[in-house]
Amino acid sequence: MGRAFEYRKAAKLKRWGHMARTFTKIGKQIAIAVKAGGPEPENNPTLRAIIANAKRENMPKDNIERAIKNAMGKDQSEYKEVTYEGYGPHGIAVFVETLTDNTTRTVGDVRSVFNKFNGNLGTQGSLSFLFDHKSVFTFKKKDGIDMDEMILDLIDYGVEDEYDEDEESGEITIYGDPKSFGEIQKHLETEGFDVTGAEFTRIPNDQKEVTAEERETIDKMVERLEEFDDVQTVYTNMKPAEE
Repeated sequence: MGRAFEYRKAAKLKRWGHMARTFTKIGKQIAIAVKAGGPEPENNPTLRAIIANAKRENMPKDNIERAIKNAMGKDQSEYKEVTYEGYGPHGIAVFVETLTDNTTRTVGDVRSVFNKFNGNLGTQGSLSFLFDHKSVFTFKKKDGIDMDEMILDLIDYGVEDEYDEDEESGEITIYGDPKSFGEIQKHLETEGFDVTGAEFTRIPNDQKEVTAEERETIDKMVERLEEFDDVQTVYTNMKPAEE
């Protein structure tokens, strides 16, 4: 019973730690959005999208409002987006997106992980050709909606004709040109869709097969990178494990 208690306690602390890091990362995103477009969500589509993602991550309303208020403070740190790219173990490409107010600290942290796992950190932009940059929107499907017609309406914004549908949650996920992020979001909101998620992603255009042992090592590297508060997202071209 003692071991079971300790296990549950450790699991709870791990979940809490993950949530804390997630909220810290979202807070940085809010800071940048407020600086660029102001603190009012109704006048700042980027901030609206981040708030939708924050709610999806179960971030409390008080935390969101506090992050917006802090972003308006005179002493708010200047965050900027910096990417780091290189090869991890077994030749897997690793693309790291960060928001940082101290690039010296961030590059040191990222490089230390690459070195620990016998990887090689390259120059910025060196591996961008391996990943397609996309905007991603998730929204509640309306009753009676014709998805083919809807996609046709969005093609001018670079939205792909393929989409994902989660029948259990009733949500649709579409992918589009990242440069059209604001236009896609505005169209969805104008048409009255309940947008539950809006973000950017990088999709590998050539996935690499790995063994179970190799996957374990790469997963450990990704987990280590994600522990840093400056790191927002880590992408690899490792082929997903079969379920």
